[in-house]
Amino acid sequence: MGEVHSKEELKRTLGLGDTTMVSVGAILGSGIFLVPATIAASIHSPMLTLGLWIVGGIISLFGALSVAELGAAMPRSGGQYVYLTEAYGPLWGFLYGWSSFSVINTASIAAVGVAFGEYFGYFVSLPTGGVQMVAVISIILLTAINVAGVKSGVWTQNILTIVKVGMFGGVILLGVFLPGTDSVNLFKNIGTASSLGAMGMALIAIMWTYDAWIEISYVAGEIKDPGRNIPKASLLSMVVIIAIYVLANGVFISALSIEKMADSTLVASDAAEVYLGSAGASIIALAILICTLGANNANVLTSARITYAMAKEKLFFRSVAKVHPKTETPATALLIQGIWAIILTFTGSFNQLITYMVFASWIFYGMSAGAVIILRHQKPDMERPYRVWGYPWVPAIFILFAAWLTVNTILEAPRDAAIGIGLILTGLPFYFFWSSRKETNEIN
Repeated sequence: MGEVHSKEELKRTLGLGDTTMVSVGAILGSGIFLVPATIAASIHSPMLTLGLWIVGGIISLFGALSVAELGAAMPRSGGQYVYLTEAYGPLWGFLYGWSSFSVINTASIAAVGVAFGEYFGYFVSLPTGGVQMVAVISIILLTAINVAGVKSGVWTQNILTIVKVGMFGGVILLGVFLPGTDSVNLFKNIGTASSLGAMGMALIAIMWTYDAWIEISYVAGEIKDPGRNIPKASLLSMVVIIAIYVLANGVFISALSIEKMADSTLVASDAAEVYLGSAGASIIALAILICTLGANNANVLTSARITYAMAKEKLFFRSVAKVHPKTETPATALLIQGIWAIILTFTGSFNQLITYMVFASWIFYGMSAGAVIILRHQKPDMERPYRVWGYPWVPAIFILFAAWLTVNTILEAPRDAAIGIGLILTGLPFYFFWSSRKETNEIN
């Protein structure tokens, strides 16, 4: 049966290829350039390092496939906001949506925008404050592209994703076939055996590089045939990302050795310089520039759908629920998101905010996987076009990992955890205000 769309609804325009590109583009950001040095400093075994990248990818895949069941069953814009509301009640859905808008996604947009500005400065000399200005211009440009239409946002995403995957593939292949790398480095162990604590901290850093797998769910209301395309895109995108991350780390280790990686601040550039010469650093800088721009476009495109979904339920500013009559996009939601991200860019507080909220994200991730199990029991008759493979073990393993990561953060960084919880709870007065106003309007 065909779907009817009013002017206040978003249309289903994203096919399997578009959805996969959005997911790959969102995940493949600057993390792969930054994290390998951190891992090498604490993990002294190349093969263990590669193993941890695989484990991190599999855990992320388990989360993506679990949430895909929810997306296929409830294919509405807003992702986790919708699923948490359905399984735990509107308060939990709102707290996630509020955290996402106020800190999680907007601070990420600001941080990635600044990273783009920093690498833009590699090619063009910038004055004092120039990095922030480039970041702001990039956020304005990406917001405008996505306000102009879903197609313009998705086509921008497709082009950027194809280019950066192509560049990554080229860098990896050249590292395999050009002289300079040494596969013997993959089998050298240095120092003492890595402790469980060191492996745990390394795994947390690795999980950050995979983090954006959740963003498919934000645009579930705009995906064609969601019961088929959401799980397929989740699987395809994670397979692509795992392959890129593992192969890239293999090339980095072969080019530098685990010892040199640990001492490097620019692992990818240093590795590329080994087999590409002085041009290697410029190529990697360009790759990072494209990766950050593509990741931020995906973040801008998808994240605004959460506040749009909240506003549709009258739990946010009502104007945010409007769909632009010509462009058929949540234009107001995109504009408000862009303005707040720009403010965070100028305050310079985004990195600290992200530190506070990383563990909070995992609370909500664990709850989302838990929603799969809860709704299987509470609503067994709900139509589920896709059921997560390996149920209940796949969501259960992901839930256990999310619980471990949350508890570990509380024990290792109690101050950051407390501030993160405090930031989540700032949404309470807003929830009670909007929910009471909603009830009053319904009674009247």
